[in-house]
Amino acid sequence: MLGHTKNRTSIEAEKQNESRPWREVLNELRPDDNIPSAILRGSRVKEGLTQVQLSELAGIPRRHISEMEHGKRSIGRETARKLAKALKCDYRVFM
Repeated sequence: MLGHTKNRTSIEAEKQNESRPWREVLNELRPDDNIPSAILRGSRVKEGLTQVQLSELAGIPRRHISEMEHGKRSIGRETARKLAKALKCDYRVFM
C-alpha cells in the first residue's frame, strides 16, 4: 500500500505541473535500487550494447561492468568518464 501512496503522490504532483528531481522520483518508484547501477544498465540497453561490447568500447573488463550493474562495485570518477564516453552521456549521471 505504501508504494501506491507514493505513486499517487507523484501522479498528483505531475497533475499540478510541479517539477521534481528525477532522483527523487526514481527513489520513490524503486527504493531498493542502486541508482548509478540502474542508470548504467539502462544506458547500456538504450544504446543497444551488450556488456561485452561496452567493455570493449570503454576499456573496462566485462566482469567489472556486470559488478557495477548489480551494485557490487562502485563506479569511480575515472570509470564513469570512460563509461560516459562509450554511452554518449554525462559522466555525472553515474556518480
